[in-house]
Amino acid sequence: MKIAIAGKGGSGKTLVAGSFSYLLARAGYKTLAIDADSAPNLGSLLGLSAPETTTIMPVSKNEDLISTKTKTGYPGVYSLNFSVADVIGKYAVPTPTGAHLLVMGTVSSMGGGCTCPANSVIRALLRHLLVERDEMVVLDMEAGVEHLGRGTAENVDIMLVASDANRQSLAIAETILRMAQDAGIPRTALIGNKIANPGQEQIIQDFARTREIAIAGMIPSDDTVTKAGITGDSVISLQNSPAFAAIREILAGICMVANENTSLQNGKTTL
Repeated sequence: MKIAIAGKGGSGKTLVAGSFSYLLARAGYKTLAIDADSAPNLGSLLGLSAPETTTIMPVSKNEDLISTKTKTGYPGVYSLNFSVADVIGKYAVPTPTGAHLLVMGTVSSMGGGCTCPANSVIRALLRHLLVERDEMVVLDMEAGVEHLGRGTAENVDIMLVASDANRQSLAIAETILRMAQDAGIPRTALIGNKIANPGQEQIIQDFARTREIAIAGMIPSDDTVTKAGITGDSVISLQNSPAFAAIREILAGICMVANENTSLQNGKTTL
Protein backbone atom coordinates (compact mmCIF):
# COMPACT_ATOMS: atom_id res chain seq x y z
CA MET A 1 0.00 0.00 0.00
CA LYS A 2 1.27 3.46 -0.93
CA ILE A 3 0.04 6.36 1.20
CA ALA A 4 0.65 10.07 0.52
CA ILE A 5 0.16 12.65 3.28
CA ALA A 6 -0.31 16.28 2.26
CA GLY A 7 -1.48 19.55 3.74
CA LYS A 8 -0.66 23.15 4.47
CA GLY A 9 2.58 23.86 6.28
CA GLY A 10 2.05 23.27 10.00
CA SER A 11 -0.99 21.06 9.41
CA GLY A 12 0.62 18.05 11.07
CA LYS A 13 1.17 16.03 7.89
CA THR A 14 4.70 15.03 8.93
CA LEU A 15 3.45 13.82 12.32
CA VAL A 16 0.94 11.60 10.54
CA ALA A 17 3.53 10.34 8.04
CA GLY A 18 6.06 9.58 10.77
CA SER A 19 3.50 7.83 12.94
CA PHE A 20 2.19 5.74 10.03
CA SER A 21 5.75 4.71 9.13
CA TYR A 22 6.51 3.68 12.70
CA LEU A 23 3.25 1.79 13.15
CA LEU A 24 3.63 -0.14 9.89
CA ALA A 25 7.26 -1.04 10.59
CA ARG A 26 6.39 -2.06 14.16
CA ALA A 27 3.65 -4.32 12.80
CA GLY A 28 6.22 -6.17 10.71
CA TYR A 29 5.86 -4.50 7.33
CA LYS A 30 8.84 -3.56 5.23
CA THR A 31 8.29 0.18 5.27
CA LEU A 32 9.86 3.02 3.33
CA ALA A 33 9.20 6.60 4.43
CA ILE A 34 9.79 9.20 1.72
CA ASP A 35 10.38 12.83 2.67
CA ALA A 36 9.39 14.84 -0.40
CA ASP A 37 9.10 18.17 1.42
CA SER A 38 11.30 21.08 0.42
CA ALA A 39 12.08 21.52 4.13
CA PRO A 40 12.62 17.87 5.14
CA ASN A 41 12.19 17.01 8.83
CA LEU A 42 10.69 13.53 8.72
CA GLY A 43 14.03 12.06 9.78
CA SER A 44 13.92 13.59 13.26
CA LEU A 45 10.42 12.25 13.84
CA LEU A 46 11.68 8.80 12.85
CA GLY A 47 14.36 9.02 15.54
CA LEU A 48 17.43 10.23 13.67
CA SER A 49 19.63 12.74 15.49
CA ALA A 50 20.26 16.24 14.16
CA PRO A 51 23.77 15.33 12.95
CA GLU A 52 22.38 12.24 11.22
CA THR A 53 19.65 14.16 9.40
CA THR A 54 22.02 16.91 8.24
CA THR A 55 24.30 14.38 6.56
CA ILE A 56 21.49 13.03 4.36
CA MET A 57 21.67 14.47 0.85
CA PRO A 58 18.29 14.71 -0.90
CA VAL A 59 18.10 12.82 -4.18
CA SER A 60 17.25 16.06 -6.00
CA LYS A 61 20.54 17.60 -4.83
CA ASN A 62 22.74 14.56 -5.46
CA GLU A 63 24.53 15.70 -8.59
CA ASP A 64 26.68 12.57 -8.83
CA LEU A 65 23.62 10.31 -8.74
CA ILE A 66 21.69 12.42 -11.25
CA SER A 67 24.65 12.63 -13.60
CA THR A 68 25.31 8.89 -13.39
CA LYS A 69 21.72 8.09 -14.25
CA THR A 70 21.11 10.62 -17.02
CA LYS A 71 24.42 11.51 -18.70
CA THR A 72 24.93 10.59 -22.36
CA GLY A 73 28.31 12.14 -23.14
CA TYR A 74 26.69 14.85 -25.25
CA PRO A 75 26.35 18.39 -23.82
CA GLY A 76 22.73 19.32 -23.15
CA VAL A 77 21.51 15.82 -23.93
CA TYR A 78 20.57 13.36 -21.22
CA SER A 79 19.02 9.93 -21.09
CA LEU A 80 15.44 9.22 -20.05
CA ASN A 81 16.04 5.48 -20.07
CA PHE A 82 17.76 4.41 -16.86
CA SER A 83 17.25 2.09 -13.90
CA VAL A 84 16.71 3.37 -10.34
CA ALA A 85 16.37 -0.04 -8.70
CA ASP A 86 19.73 0.38 -6.95
CA VAL A 87 18.96 3.79 -5.44
CA ILE A 88 16.95 2.45 -2.49
CA GLY A 89 19.71 0.17 -1.28
CA LYS A 90 22.32 2.91 -1.57
CA TYR A 91 20.46 5.92 -0.24
CA ALA A 92 17.60 4.76 2.03
CA VAL A 93 18.62 5.26 5.66
CA PRO A 94 17.55 2.91 8.50
CA THR A 95 15.85 4.66 11.42
CA PRO A 96 15.14 3.71 15.05
CA THR A 97 11.45 3.27 14.19
CA GLY A 98 12.24 0.32 11.93
CA ALA A 99 11.25 2.21 8.79
CA HIS A 100 13.83 3.24 6.20
CA LEU A 101 13.96 6.88 5.13
CA LEU A 102 14.60 8.26 1.67
CA VAL A 103 14.88 12.04 1.42
CA MET A 104 13.69 12.96 -2.04
CA GLY A 105 13.78 16.75 -1.99
CA THR A 106 12.25 18.94 -4.68
CA VAL A 107 13.39 20.63 -7.86
CA SER A 108 12.80 24.32 -7.29
CA SER A 109 13.07 25.27 -10.96
CA MET A 110 10.87 22.50 -12.25
CA GLY A 111 7.69 24.16 -13.41
CA GLY A 112 5.00 22.50 -15.46
CA GLY A 113 6.23 19.95 -17.93
CA CYS A 114 9.89 20.34 -17.00
CA THR A 115 12.09 17.45 -18.10
CA CYS A 116 15.28 18.48 -16.31
CA PRO A 117 17.56 15.60 -15.25
CA ALA A 118 16.82 15.90 -11.51
CA ASN A 119 13.08 15.80 -12.14
CA SER A 120 13.48 12.80 -14.44
CA VAL A 121 15.35 10.87 -11.75
CA ILE A 122 12.79 11.77 -9.06
CA ARG A 123 9.82 10.80 -11.22
CA ALA A 124 11.47 7.52 -12.26
CA LEU A 125 12.35 6.75 -8.65
CA LEU A 126 8.86 7.49 -7.39
CA ARG A 127 7.32 5.37 -10.13
CA HIS A 128 9.66 2.52 -9.18
CA LEU A 129 8.72 2.88 -5.51
CA LEU A 130 4.99 3.27 -6.05
CA VAL A 131 4.44 0.77 -8.87
CA GLU A 132 7.21 -1.80 -9.04
CA ARG A 133 8.14 -2.43 -5.39
CA ASP A 134 5.97 -4.48 -3.06
CA GLU A 135 6.27 -2.75 0.30
CA MET A 136 4.58 -0.14 2.41
CA VAL A 137 5.46 3.36 1.24
CA VAL A 138 4.52 6.49 3.21
CA LEU A 139 5.09 9.73 1.32
CA ASP A 140 5.36 13.00 3.25
CA MET A 141 4.48 15.53 0.56
CA GLU A 142 5.69 19.06 0.07
CA ALA A 143 3.47 21.59 1.87
CA GLY A 144 0.82 23.22 -0.31
CA VAL A 145 -0.50 22.20 -3.73
CA GLU A 146 2.48 22.59 -6.08
CA HIS A 147 3.54 18.94 -5.80
CA LEU A 148 0.40 17.72 -7.53
CA GLY A 149 1.25 19.76 -10.60
CA ARG A 150 4.65 18.07 -10.64
CA GLY A 151 3.19 14.57 -10.68
CA THR A 152 4.98 13.67 -7.44
CA ALA A 153 2.08 11.67 -6.04
CA GLU A 154 1.19 9.66 -9.11
CA ASN A 155 0.29 6.03 -8.48
CA VAL A 156 -0.36 6.25 -4.74
CA ASP A 157 -3.28 4.23 -3.40
CA ILE A 158 -4.60 6.93 -1.12
CA MET A 159 -4.01 10.65 -0.57
CA LEU A 160 -4.69 11.93 2.93
CA VAL A 161 -4.73 15.65 3.67
CA ALA A 162 -4.24 16.94 7.21
CA SER A 163 -5.92 20.14 8.35
CA ASP A 164 -6.94 21.91 11.52
CA ALA A 165 -10.16 23.92 11.77
CA ASN A 166 -8.53 27.05 10.34
CA ARG A 167 -10.39 28.29 7.27
CA GLN A 168 -7.24 28.78 5.17
CA SER A 169 -5.94 25.32 6.04
CA LEU A 170 -9.27 23.76 5.10
CA ALA A 171 -9.39 25.67 1.81
CA ILE A 172 -5.94 24.38 0.87
CA ALA A 173 -6.96 20.87 1.91
CA GLU A 174 -9.99 21.04 -0.37
CA THR A 175 -7.84 22.16 -3.30
CA ILE A 176 -5.35 19.32 -2.75
CA LEU A 177 -8.13 16.75 -2.48
CA ARG A 178 -9.83 17.96 -5.67
CA MET A 179 -6.56 17.92 -7.59
CA ALA A 180 -5.80 14.43 -6.27
CA GLN A 181 -9.19 13.20 -7.45
CA ASP A 182 -8.67 14.82 -10.86
CA ALA A 183 -5.27 13.09 -11.05
CA GLY A 184 -7.02 9.73 -10.67
CA ILE A 185 -5.81 8.84 -7.18
CA PRO A 186 -8.24 6.06 -6.12
CA ARG A 187 -8.95 7.21 -2.57
CA THR A 188 -8.77 10.61 -0.91
CA ALA A 189 -9.73 11.72 2.58
CA LEU A 190 -9.35 14.53 5.07
CA ILE A 191 -7.76 14.17 8.51
CA GLY A 192 -8.80 16.68 11.14
CA ASN A 193 -5.83 17.60 13.33
CA LYS A 194 -5.18 19.65 16.48
CA ILE A 195 -8.81 19.36 17.51
CA ALA A 196 -9.10 21.23 20.81
CA ASN A 197 -12.86 21.05 21.36
CA PRO A 198 -16.11 19.68 19.88
CA GLY A 199 -16.73 22.97 18.10
CA GLN A 200 -13.56 22.60 16.02
CA GLU A 201 -14.44 19.03 15.14
CA GLN A 202 -17.89 20.18 14.05
CA ILE A 203 -16.37 22.85 11.80
CA ILE A 204 -14.38 20.19 9.97
CA GLN A 205 -17.33 17.79 9.84
CA ASP A 206 -19.58 20.49 8.35
CA PHE A 207 -16.88 21.58 5.89
CA ALA A 208 -16.39 18.02 4.65
CA ARG A 209 -20.09 17.18 4.51
CA THR A 210 -21.06 20.18 2.38
CA ARG A 211 -18.24 19.38 -0.07
CA GLU A 212 -18.73 15.60 -0.07
CA ILE A 213 -15.23 15.03 1.28
CA ALA A 214 -14.49 11.80 3.15
CA ILE A 215 -13.01 12.08 6.64
CA ALA A 216 -10.45 9.48 7.72
CA GLY A 217 -10.48 10.56 11.35
CA MET A 218 -9.77 13.26 13.92
CA ILE A 219 -6.56 13.82 15.90
CA PRO A 220 -6.93 15.71 19.18
CA SER A 221 -4.77 18.62 20.24
CA ASP A 222 -2.09 17.04 22.40
CA ASP A 223 0.49 18.67 24.69
CA THR A 224 2.69 15.58 24.35
CA VAL A 225 3.06 16.28 20.63
CA THR A 226 3.84 19.94 21.30
CA LYS A 227 6.52 19.04 23.84
CA ALA A 228 8.05 16.45 21.50
CA GLY A 229 8.30 19.11 18.82
CA ILE A 230 10.14 21.41 21.20
CA THR A 231 12.57 18.75 22.44
CA GLY A 232 12.99 17.04 19.08
CA ASP A 233 11.76 13.66 20.30
CA SER A 234 10.65 11.02 17.80
CA VAL A 235 7.23 9.46 17.33
CA ILE A 236 8.40 6.58 19.52
CA SER A 237 8.00 8.89 22.51
CA LEU A 238 4.34 9.51 21.59
CA GLN A 239 3.16 5.90 21.88
CA ASN A 240 0.96 6.58 24.91
CA SER A 241 -0.40 9.93 23.74
CA PRO A 242 -4.00 10.58 22.67
CA ALA A 243 -2.83 11.92 19.30
CA PHE A 244 -0.83 8.78 18.53
CA ALA A 245 -3.79 6.59 19.52
CA ALA A 246 -6.00 8.53 17.10
CA ILE A 247 -3.46 8.19 14.29
CA ARG A 248 -3.21 4.45 14.94
CA GLU A 249 -6.98 4.18 14.64
CA ILE A 250 -6.96 6.11 11.37
CA LEU A 251 -4.30 3.83 9.90
CA ALA A 252 -6.13 0.71 11.06
CA GLY A 253 -9.25 1.94 9.28
CA ILE A 254 -7.33 2.61 6.08
CA CYS A 255 -5.76 -0.83 6.14
CA MET A 256 -9.13 -2.44 6.76
CA VAL A 257 -10.75 -0.69 3.80
CA ALA A 258 -7.78 -1.57 1.62
CA ASN A 259 -8.18 -5.23 2.59
CA GLU A 260 -4.80 -5.15 4.28
CA ASN A 261 -6.34 -6.79 7.35
CA THR A 262 -5.62 -10.19 5.82
CA SER A 263 -1.88 -9.52 5.65
CA LEU A 264 -1.99 -8.16 9.20
CA GLN A 265 -2.88 -11.67 10.28
CA ASN A 266 -0.22 -13.27 8.10
CA GLY A 267 2.88 -13.05 10.25
CA LYS A 268 2.27 -9.43 11.19
CA THR A 269 1.39 -7.99 14.56
CA THR A 270 -1.53 -5.64 15.06
CA LEU A 271 -1.03 -1.95 14.52
